[in-house]
Amino acid sequence: MIKIIKQLPGRDKLIALLCLALVAGQVWLDIELPDFMAEVVQKLASTEENLTGDILVSGMWMLLCAAGSVALSITVGYLAARIAANFSYTVRASLFNKISDFGTAEMKHFSPASLITRTTNDITQIQMVISMGLQVMVKAPITAVWAVVRILGKSTSLSIVVAVAVLILAITITTVMRFVIPKFRIIQRQVDDVNRVIDESLTGLKVVRAFNADEYQQNKFERVNLNLTATNLFTMRTMSFMGPIIGLVMSSIQLVIYYIGAIIVNGINLGDTSPTGELINTVKVLKDTRADFFADLVVFGSYAMMVVMSFMMLTMIFMILPRAQVSAKRIREVLDEEISVQSGNAYVPNDKEIEGAVESAADPIGTIEFKNVSFHFPGSNENFMKNLNFQVTQGQTLAIIGSTGSGKSTLLNLAARLYDATEGEVLIDGHNVKDYPFEVLYKKVGLIPQKATLFADTIRDNVTFGDRHAKISEEDVMAALDIAQATEFVMKKEGGLDFMVSQGGSNISGGQKQRLAIARAIAKKPEILLFDDSFSALDFKTDRLLRKEIAEKLKDTTCVIVASRIGTIKNADCILVLADGEIVGKGTHRELLKSCDVYREIAQSQLTEAELEA
Repeated sequence: MIKIIKQLPGRDKLIALLCLALVAGQVWLDIELPDFMAEVVQKLASTEENLTGDILVSGMWMLLCAAGSVALSITVGYLAARIAANFSYTVRASLFNKISDFGTAEMKHFSPASLITRTTNDITQIQMVISMGLQVMVKAPITAVWAVVRILGKSTSLSIVVAVAVLILAITITTVMRFVIPKFRIIQRQVDDVNRVIDESLTGLKVVRAFNADEYQQNKFERVNLNLTATNLFTMRTMSFMGPIIGLVMSSIQLVIYYIGAIIVNGINLGDTSPTGELINTVKVLKDTRADFFADLVVFGSYAMMVVMSFMMLTMIFMILPRAQVSAKRIREVLDEEISVQSGNAYVPNDKEIEGAVESAADPIGTIEFKNVSFHFPGSNENFMKNLNFQVTQGQTLAIIGSTGSGKSTLLNLAARLYDATEGEVLIDGHNVKDYPFEVLYKKVGLIPQKATLFADTIRDNVTFGDRHAKISEEDVMAALDIAQATEFVMKKEGGLDFMVSQGGSNISGGQKQRLAIARAIAKKPEILLFDDSFSALDFKTDRLLRKEIAEKLKDTTCVIVASRIGTIKNADCILVLADGEIVGKGTHRELLKSCDVYREIAQSQLTEAELEA
């Protein structure tokens, strides 16, 4: 947890030190109260007259100490809350930025439900510890040590009573924590499970209803919910033992202190050695001695209660500290995750918006080349993609087809650098994609993923989402929608471009989502467009019109199309046929019909003899 807390800004660290000083001042004022109380007791027991004024002075000092302690406590509480809130903001931003840098490989290590829990609940747990820690965790040990120092030397027998009480409390807390801490680790994982089941049920609501699986999902949720409830009950019931034990120790220590004190006071007697003439003076000395001891007894009892209360305050921290430690570890797991695909800095093309950019006039534009590229997924030692070699020049259309699991989407992910090639080189405009900063690479490449993702925003903002540096005008948006065959349905929506798309695009159809995703990529005017089966939800007419518009209006844009339908790709300049991660065919539609058995089988399964010969 120390590593996490180190992320506090320097100013907040200084404020934290100020809080420590204020807490020390608060404890000093609290420690002084019993001494003033002892003075009042001594004066009340004194035989002197006209002590009302002295008692009032001592009482005023006690009042000032109490008021000062309250003022310092309020100040510390305000500052601690501010520090904790700033910490939460800083760590949550760091966590979000780290997750934003995650690639496909890193997302396999953490589920979305777990990442959401770590970004919200886990940070809140540490925030609570910081807020309470600067007040309670610091105050408790200072108070305990200071009170013990004041106690020492006043009475050996009474000191032993306090030591026994402290030992009982220490054993109790240690025993409870030994059982509870492992359970807190389990609780965080079980919270992840609950979030995962809820997320599955909400995102898969249509599937659940269609397969009449409501009861199945309810039972699944019931299981994870019962597991979480049972673990929480165990921890809470175990922790509940501390309250009664601490209360019993507090009551017992007061009773024992005053009982032993009464015996000691009662043991202070005249004896038989006092002469009659000195009786009055002896009684006066005896009375003063007993009054002094009784005052010490009151002070001792107050300090003993401070020690016990310190342990009670620590108990409050111990109830949340173990869970916060688990949360801190989970947050560190995300922050320490090594990013497999790092932004490059070896090559920056000429761009007016990028400072210090240098580019040769001879650099090609809109080209993709794979040179002896092989790839295996993280955790595997066997290559999935093997020895890929091909080149696409500006304005060409490359199509990729193959059976399910042949590596079509993986090839596109390598071109978009969602994965890094294990062997060989992937070149964009003649330079290795690993050398490009992400900002530069994704200005050149527009990816339309297999699953169209839309955000809870207007259609306009979804289309202009592409590049933070792009100045996408209204005309560019409309032009992109025209090419994507989306203008008609967008204009029919209430508000047109200002129509609000719900999260995930649940209030529009699958085909409409795909067209908006295509328009989003086109609007930022990249050199290369990568279509990952992005026409699958379109009808044949819309598919044909969309490809026609791309061919006519984006003549200088290089297109790479992954598709399962022959009709979508048969007019491409070049078609790659994949099987088991290897290129088994390369050429035009007519060439592959003659030379590639795999392509011919796919074509024959989709087209009639007349269409094949057309």
